[in-house]
Amino acid sequence: MANSSALNPRKEFLPFSLPTIGQEEIDEVVESLRSGWLTTGPKVIKFQEKFKSYIGCRNAVALNSGTAGLHVALLSMDLRPGDEVITTPLTFTATANTILHAGGRVVFADIDMDTLNVDIDAVKAAITPSTKAVIPVHFAGLPCDMDAFIAYCRRKGILIIEDAAHAVGSEYKGIKIGSIGDITVFSFHPTKGMTTGEGGMITFSDDGLKDRFELLGFHGIERSVGAVRSVPSVADYDIKMPGFKYNMLDIQAAIGLHQIDRLNAFIKKRTLLAELYRERLERIEELILPKLPAYDLVHSWHIFTPLLKIEDLNIDRHSFISELRGHGIGAAYHYKALHLHSFYRTLGFRPGQFPKAEYVSDRILSLPLFPNMTERDIDDVSLAVENIIAKNRKKGF
Repeated sequence: MANSSALNPRKEFLPFSLPTIGQEEIDEVVESLRSGWLTTGPKVIKFQEKFKSYIGCRNAVALNSGTAGLHVALLSMDLRPGDEVITTPLTFTATANTILHAGGRVVFADIDMDTLNVDIDAVKAAITPSTKAVIPVHFAGLPCDMDAFIAYCRRKGILIIEDAAHAVGSEYKGIKIGSIGDITVFSFHPTKGMTTGEGGMITFSDDGLKDRFELLGFHGIERSVGAVRSVPSVADYDIKMPGFKYNMLDIQAAIGLHQIDRLNAFIKKRTLLAELYRERLERIEELILPKLPAYDLVHSWHIFTPLLKIEDLNIDRHSFISELRGHGIGAAYHYKALHLHSFYRTLGFRPGQFPKAEYVSDRILSLPLFPNMTERDIDDVSLAVENIIAKNRKKGF
């Protein structure tokens, strides 16, 4: 690669992420606004059905965030003090926070260095008689080895709640994520594979959970037959439990109805961009590029996350991101391992407990990746990365 980008930063800033919104989404939102039906209504119901058909799952309930989906899923378990839920420390805080909000105890298990997903052997080692559920997170959109989780957890009677916030459209051995485990939760935040502005979906096979999820998601209100969720019959509704205000709006679902039609194309483009990154960056010895496991999968490439070998550089990750901004390029990192944060330190977690997650946490870098990017954008990012590394390479490298 030439190093021209060091002298010629981009004129237009390239953000880390940008949603891809078409005219169909805009028109659908405008139609909702003009109709006067802004809150939960027919478009949410239509979106649930369309999403269910796409995933191939038995049930789907739309909510206002993926976080709400995790909370509702965990609340449905009726966790008692001391009940444990195992997950990865390399995830967004919502995964663990919602365990606490539902009354459970967070237990972390270290990651697999190749996939950055939670390691099934580490999960097995963390199991106790108090373990009630495991939350595997499909990191960056790469599916966990679900056969291994299902074989072990089903034998132990442990619930599997998949955190698929990164993995809408991902597939494991020809099956869509969302139709494999007991419960799966998706996020439609603007940075995700598809968006509803904010929003989420919970998918599940047990028909008996549907009413519980809907009650928890909207104030615990039981509607009369045929009533729309947010508008119970004035004469005939009952409050069954103290639920939450987690309902999705029709103006959100209006976006989702068309985003789901574009999702496969989004994934195809993200995959192409990830492959271009790999081609451009594979010769840089100070980078560890994302790897793919041997099992059959579709990776949705929510994020592209090389690791910086900071031990070989005279620059830390924070300064690296700052230098990228100087080249007109946005970047982020996902994630600082949860057990290193101040709150989780108060729960007894400490550095050194999960060395693989900590190694990744210190080095991971999220480069720009979204469907409207061009090959020229990939070239600009790759050149900038190469130049920053060349300038900050330790002697002897």
